[in-house]
Amino acid sequence: MKMAFCLFKYFPFGGLQRDMLAIAKACMNRGHTVEVFCGLWEGDSPENISVNIVNITGFTNQRRNRSFYEGVQERLAKADFDLVFGFNKMPGLDVYYAADSCFATKAYEKKGLLYRLTKRARESLKYESAVFSRESTTQVLLIAEKEKSKFQRYYKTPDQRLHLLPPGIAKNRILPNNYLAVRTQFREEFDIQPDEKLLLALGSGFKTKGLDRSIRALSGLSDKEKANTKLFVVGKDNPASFIKLAKKLNVESMITFFSGRDDANRFLMGSDLLIHPAYFENTGTVLLEAMVSGLPVLTTDVCGYAYYVADEGMGVVDASPFDQSSFNKNLASLLCEPRDIWFDKGRRFSETADIYDLSNHVAELLEGFVLQS
Repeated sequence: MKMAFCLFKYFPFGGLQRDMLAIAKACMNRGHTVEVFCGLWEGDSPENISVNIVNITGFTNQRRNRSFYEGVQERLAKADFDLVFGFNKMPGLDVYYAADSCFATKAYEKKGLLYRLTKRARESLKYESAVFSRESTTQVLLIAEKEKSKFQRYYKTPDQRLHLLPPGIAKNRILPNNYLAVRTQFREEFDIQPDEKLLLALGSGFKTKGLDRSIRALSGLSDKEKANTKLFVVGKDNPASFIKLAKKLNVESMITFFSGRDDANRFLMGSDLLIHPAYFENTGTVLLEAMVSGLPVLTTDVCGYAYYVADEGMGVVDASPFDQSSFNKNLASLLCEPRDIWFDKGRRFSETADIYDLSNHVAELLEGFVLQS
């Protein structure tokens, strides 16, 4: 089968981008041909996958999104694909990978009429309707069960077109047998003392991930705890406003920023706590990555995968509405827990949880959709 994968922007270390590549490779391993149509591509091109760069014009996000859609349609009209698989909402898709939340919920429940009248909102609703409306034939792959009811509330999407996927965690995140040696080497490399606590904020999009909340939590620690605690922030984003906040709260010296890295598993094993107070997170794959790495988690209940943390007792899930003082207390409490118990819990979770087969599951679904068409 010949498949077209459509993604507005690719950059290394993005969650959606990693999922796209993993699914593409799974399809290719099953003997299919995959071509990627992308508006922007940062980093190296993958082996054996043809990447087609679509020219994008316009100064606004709304105009650039439309330009990408029009460019993709022009390219697809000149080729013969068995299936068109989109990772951004747009008309004309056979299958959509629903990594984004329901825009209609935001537009109608969190914004006013004036917002819905803007060109950006109207076009976003139009593209979302093209995927989810009752009249559409697009099959939808959901990665967050909580979003299903939201889409159906506004678009009456039939159940048979909505397919819930399992999580997809890379197995290289699982705690290796030599994890203590990896941890020791990592902490020596970054001059983390044995008695120091290292917090990890991992993921691109610092604002959505609640980095400001993490910085405020640092400032809420006692002087003794501050002297013994560091925060590593790893991800793609502009840190300027967060550095400014850290300076204002006198915790700048406790924080180190890193761009996206290939060795995130070392950061997970070398740290003492994943701090992830997201404002919104459709799933939160990093929570599961931390857990199978034996790293406890402090997060918020808006994350789709937060229930794994609660069910497995792998940290604390802060309840909504978010309260900074409560979050600060939970942080201080978790920092007092002995590190070894989390390695044992993480090992048991990694051996029993069904969280590794997303890409192959998607590949099987794509094959079935083509056979049914």
